[in-house]
Amino acid sequence: MAKTVSPAAKTPPAADFEHSLDELEQLVAKMEGGELSLDESLASFERGIGLYRHCQQALEQAELRVRLLLDPEAPDSAEPFEPEH
Repeated sequence: MAKTVSPAAKTPPAADFEHSLDELEQLVAKMEGGELSLDESLASFERGIGLYRHCQQALEQAELRVRLLLDPEAPDSAEPFEPEH
């Protein structure tokens, strides 16, 4: 039996992050505009919190990947890259 893959599963993580961040920025702009009703504001806030958490999780996963690349044997002790000035 073949597995069906949802469209969200096909989206590259970086593109999904960018889409979520863009949607979050649009929600913030709408809310700052002051034109939404209380119910619309609450729904937008709730959606915004979900998007924020999704973006935060994506950033944490990216950081973990970087740490694994920097030191695959001990990712927890990997030093973050600090560019020279």
